[in-house]
Amino acid sequence: MKILAVGDIVGEIGIKKLKEELPKIRKENNIDFVIVNAENSAGGMGITTKIFEDLLALNVDAITMGNHTWGKKDIFSFIDHPKLLRPANYSRGVVGKGLGIYECKGKKVAVINLIGRTDMNVLSENPFTVANDLVNEVADKADIIIIDFHAEATAEKIAMGIYLDGKITALYGTHTHVQTADEHILENGTAYITDIGMTGPKNSVIGMDSAASIKRFVTSLPERYKLAEGECIFNACIFEINDDNCRVMNINRINMR
Repeated sequence: MKILAVGDIVGEIGIKKLKEELPKIRKENNIDFVIVNAENSAGGMGITTKIFEDLLALNVDAITMGNHTWGKKDIFSFIDHPKLLRPANYSRGVVGKGLGIYECKGKKVAVINLIGRTDMNVLSENPFTVANDLVNEVADKADIIIIDFHAEATAEKIAMGIYLDGKITALYGTHTHVQTADEHILENGTAYITDIGMTGPKNSVIGMDSAASIKRFVTSLPERYKLAEGECIFNACIFEINDDNCRVMNINRINMR
């Protein structure tokens, strides 16, 4: 089985790039299952009904979110859709879910969405304890367990990978919008990469207009962020899983610039 995880979609221009590239990548690489992080897909913050419907039309299997989950109020009308996942360690009682189990090629694939706590400015429960509880919950229900850990700190992501090594199939990071070149199989068999990057404007500061971003750093004054325009990059990662033992055999980064 081949699972494709697509890095943070940034803005409607990122959705357009996904529409252009996903069918080709799916065909050329014999992709069986697709996960897309869409928390920045609507103007860089949140997701709208139209974008959600566009993703469903592309036959995306699971849509993960992050710190901008509630950026657009539209989400409350489809928050309970089985393909939509928000961070599982949001505060108790929050609508939506952070775990989904899906059928694919005779296997049950569990997808878990988590959010980090280091430098994230989001009220959430401990991602490590929540991850442990969820993994134990689905251990006998799923053949494959994939985690999208939406976090800022590389140390927090690395620690999570080691913490869950051998208990899950793969863990990949999102949120920084910068793809890392550290994909590998951990000691006990779990596939890991710190961040799979973004699908969004190439000439930008992580998807945002460069001039506005630089002004903030130079002057230390507030400046409204706006999405960059122009050519897009496409970042993703393919996890090739052995059908016999459900372990990752190969990890291939996609960095289309």
